[in-house]
Parts: sequence; C-alpha cells; structure tokens
Amino acid sequence: MSDALLNIPCTTIKGEQKTLAEFGGKALLVVNTASECGFTPQYKGLESLWQRYKDKGLVVLGFPCNQFGKQEPGDEGAISEFCELNFGVSFPLFKKIEVNGANAHPLYVQLKQRAPGLLGSKGIKWNFTKFLLDANGKQIKRFAPATKPEDLAAEIEALLQ
Repeated sequence: MSDALLNIPCTTIKGEQKTLAEFGGKALLVVNTASECGFTPQYKGLESLWQRYKDKGLVVLGFPCNQFGKQEPGDEGAISEFCELNFGVSFPLFKKIEVNGANAHPLYVQLKQRAPGLLGSKGIKWNFTKFLLDANGKQIKRFAPATKPEDLAAEIEALLQ
C-alpha cells in the first residue's frame, strides 16, 4: 500500500492519528457524514454494511462535516455519542473536517481528484457522498448522497472477490 492517498494522516474522533494504510489492505467506504441531515438515517445502512462485510475485508470510515447547511454542529464527543446512541455506529469515525474549499482535508482533495462527481473534482455536493476504494486505494468509485448504503452491496461484493 504505497499509494500516497493511503498515507494521508487523519485524526480519529478520539484524537488518534491514523492513515488509511493502517486498515491493512481492506476495501474502504469513505463517507462525509452529518447528524442533522435528511440523509442521517443512512448511518443505519452504513453500520449494516460494516457488520455484514467487516470480516470479509471492508472498513467503513465516517468523516463528519459541517459544511452543508451546518448540519454537524456538535463537537467530536457529541457526534460520537449521537452516532452510537441513535444508530449503534461502531465503524471508525474521524474528527470533523472540511471536504470543500481552501481548508478541505487532503484526503478529500485526493478523493475528488481521483473520482470527480457532479461538481467535477472541485466539490462534494452534500453530506453522505460515498467513495468506495479497493484495498490498494487505486480503484475509486464515487456515489451520490442519495445512493443508499444498502444499494452498494453488489459493488462491495465485487470489490471483495
């Protein structure tokens, strides 16, 4: 896993430094999340995917973001508690980040460049945009916020083959 994308430092919601490479050659589903969004119930589907595929080689990673309608106003403790209490989230969550603009996290800068969406490589349209990466970080597919996590099952299974 020498790909630069996988070596970008990220901070977990508990303050630990990690890189995607530390998830050991697994496929990754990277999602920008928010607690007060119309798509927030997707946490349940993301947790379901995590439970279904974590032993088969998938890691779901949530990156809270407050850039869309200020729908993630809480601090890391509030976000973590909300996700656990309301949706039973046990997949890894990270510190709140920005995904667009001058302060966009380097991970999202790379993801947008490698898998442009409706707004090209410059922007994320809304909360719950999903990026599915193969174990080497080479193959990246992007899915719109309205794409339900459960609708990714066939893509995930193909990637895990």
